Amino acid sequence: MLSLHKKYILNTDNFFPVTVKEAKQRGWDNVDVVLFTGDAYIDHPAFGAAVIGRVMENLGLRVAIVPQPNWQDDLRDFKKFGKPNLFFAVTAGNMDSMVNHYTANKRLRSDDAYTPGGRRAYRPDYASVVYCNILKRLFPDVPILLGGVEASLRRLTHYDYWSDKLRPGILIDTKADLLVYGMGEKPVREIIKQINQGKKLGELTNIPQTAYLLKSNELNNPENLKIHKLFSHEECLKDKKKFAQNFKTIEIQSNLLSDAGVITQKAGKDTIVVNPPFLPMEQKELDAVYDLPFTRMPHPKYRNKGAIPAFEMIKFSINIHRGCFGGCSFCTISAHQGKFVQSRSEESVLREVEKLVEMPDFKGNISDLGGPSANMYKMKGIDLSICETCKRPSCISPNICKNLNTDHTALTTLYQKARKISGIKRIFIGSGIRYDMLFDKNNQFTKSGKEYTENLIKNHVSGRLKIALEHISGNVLKIMRKPGFVLFEKFQKYFYEINKKLGLKQ
Repeated sequence: MLSLHKKYILNTDNFFPVTVKEAKQRGWDNVDVVLFTGDAYIDHPAFGAAVIGRVMENLGLRVAIVPQPNWQDDLRDFKKFGKPNLFFAVTAGNMDSMVNHYTANKRLRSDDAYTPGGRRAYRPDYASVVYCNILKRLFPDVPILLGGVEASLRRLTHYDYWSDKLRPGILIDTKADLLVYGMGEKPVREIIKQINQGKKLGELTNIPQTAYLLKSNELNNPENLKIHKLFSHEECLKDKKKFAQNFKTIEIQSNLLSDAGVITQKAGKDTIVVNPPFLPMEQKELDAVYDLPFTRMPHPKYRNKGAIPAFEMIKFSINIHRGCFGGCSFCTISAHQGKFVQSRSEESVLREVEKLVEMPDFKGNISDLGGPSANMYKMKGIDLSICETCKRPSCISPNICKNLNTDHTALTTLYQKARKISGIKRIFIGSGIRYDMLFDKNNQFTKSGKEYTENLIKNHVSGRLKIALEHISGNVLKIMRKPGFVLFEKFQKYFYEINKKLGLKQ
């Protein structure tokens, strides 16, 4: 397997083509989809462009990727593959381009973790808008599918911190034909299915988890879904309470297991329509995504151009689940991944551990076996029929829902099995721990919570344990939908007791 990974490093045939020459080496005279991304191209399941590319490839499409196209020259990067057979796909990358570029003090960042050598200025501000406008100008008759975090979180009127004003839904500025919000595998599969049935991208108005600009005064609603009309963009500009009410509606409708409705919002002469989300992915569906033939490596074009910091950080880490039911009021995970945790099977995770062992520069240490919150693996409602009618933004704040299964046994067992795989020396948990889920309603450790904590401290801390603590003020924590500081102090005390017992300094 060592030689196979060397082949990946040297052979572009294992990656999507990034040049016309590479496409021709595959015998392609044309491509079905050209995917533009603001990140360097890393063929790894932690990078959205690679995942969506592999999903489309799995459906039989010819996909080319243009990573970090130059938007300041003669635009040759946007022209090189010509017109795709189906559509252009656009994403700003794994981060919102403005978060990528600026600090919270609005100072320009000196580096970009998603670029070789950490170099900055390889993508524009508001990358989704810039890329789409260029493509619409060059190829006005080719449809555009827009996705990624930047598009997902800006799908309706939103506060833009950097300009300090409300901006309309991103479809207004990009004029993309269809927007996918959230994790895109299920919408993309349905999009390709309907295109194969003879439909065009701009005609797709009934696909869950997509948004589009209404082309007529009449909304196509064959399933007779509830319609939630938000206050218009112009009304939000005049009244911040109306904007806040919109946000509440969006948060509720984006996280319903059933009976979610269509959201509409006027912005000027346009109307944005947001279809309700797909149901969370089943375990076998999520496993299938991680079983796609990722090389887990950056494209060979980056050889000798410096390390890509974002890749180095996750190179030897494994994502075991998606979503977070914490519902923290400052966090966007529920707005993008959803509040329902979707977990991979134990077998799928262990297969990926074995793949890591086979990588040529793997030294035996896994940097993370986690997710948005490290210890939510395989957790969900005990009675899902209750979850179907629930509108709570958080399953654990202000208290843990009685219907939530917080048993940590499956996660503890997964850690134990992963440690036993030949070639593994240490497995560290780099994701944040939600320590409040280790306790019962009387603030006492649950049996599985105590076992998990002891196992974690003994085997999986790399010197420092990362926890999901955001503040110490009770009032602030309450607004954040976080547990009180008393629980942290209790967890901290136990953490040091176990360290002392085991002779560890962590």
